Amino acid sequence: MGEQTQVQTQAQEQPQTPTPAQPPPQHDSIDDTTIAQVGPTPTELSNAPSKTSSPPSKIPFRPRKIRKLSPDTANPNSSHQIVAVSETPKPVAATKASKIKTVPQRAVAAPKIVARPLSCEGEIETAIRYLRNADPLLAPLIDRHPRPTFDNFHTPFLALTRSILYQQLAYKAGTSIYTRFIALCGGEACVVPEIVLAQTPQQLRQIGISGRKASYLHDLARKYQNGILSDSAIVNMDDKSLFTMLTMVNGIGSWSVHMFMINSLHRPDVLPINDLGIRKGVQLLYNLEELPRPSQMEQLCEKWRPYRSVATMYMWRFSESNGAPSSAAAVAAGVCLRSQQQQPQQQQQQHSQHPQQQQLMDSLSSLINIGYKF
Repeated sequence: MGEQTQVQTQAQEQPQTPTPAQPPPQHDSIDDTTIAQVGPTPTELSNAPSKTSSPPSKIPFRPRKIRKLSPDTANPNSSHQIVAVSETPKPVAATKASKIKTVPQRAVAAPKIVARPLSCEGEIETAIRYLRNADPLLAPLIDRHPRPTFDNFHTPFLALTRSILYQQLAYKAGTSIYTRFIALCGGEACVVPEIVLAQTPQQLRQIGISGRKASYLHDLARKYQNGILSDSAIVNMDDKSLFTMLTMVNGIGSWSVHMFMINSLHRPDVLPINDLGIRKGVQLLYNLEELPRPSQMEQLCEKWRPYRSVATMYMWRFSESNGAPSSAAAVAAGVCLRSQQQQPQQQQQQHSQHPQQQQLMDSLSSLINIGYKF
């Protein structure tokens, strides 16, 4: 009995001979808890880096996570296994696309129209076509009234002198004084800074020029003589610089500068926001309940750019055709667009109404502090 037990014990301790279908384990001492290395499956081999001489891939292959497989309960001799699962590489295009920032497209700005002086050939026709499209309400006025013309061009110094002499005067009185002034200087061609400075205040008062206007004429002539102003510099200045320089002259305010820029320099984009006749025309054109304030004129007339000078002249015509009087200074500057062959009764009515208009302009200028200098 003892021998039989010993034989069975030896039989149990002796390792069983493996069957041909299952190769013997490489290590006899590995038990169930030993982690066996499993060979790669065909799928895994396809993801493995190639051992050929081709250059390595740009995206390195590396394990992303490790999954521990539970042992097969049906086979107690099976071991725990660790399988390396490869990370699927992301497409390069998708990676780059995620980093690209979306830049909003900017609206393409319309080409800016560069207006030429209105005395240039064909510029008036170009301005009229533009204004028809920009503001359809102007089309009936353009059809009803003759187009403006810019034939006369006085030298800047003569034009500024003329503007000073006509200030606060009826047209007939201003024309009479201007005629005597031209004769005193020896003709329009002789109205130059040196000759104007040679006329004493007493001589100027004898032909009807007030002492204040005489000082204005001398201040303008001195600025020319000192080189602060000149005809060539005035012609070549931009609108903003010209406005700044001319308002430095005693007796020349913003309204006078605007009239000078339109009618002497033929600038295409000037809007005299303080002119009563233009404001009245805008009120009638847009059927406004009240006369627009100077501060509102820029916004109301913005669509007329860059030909606000031409639209301004039609506003004068429109307001005059509806009974609004013309400023004598505007007539002197050449901006009165109706026929100059007026009946005596019409002239008398204009002269009687002008002081009321000038008084209104002066009161408005003082309220908004625009600095009229007469």
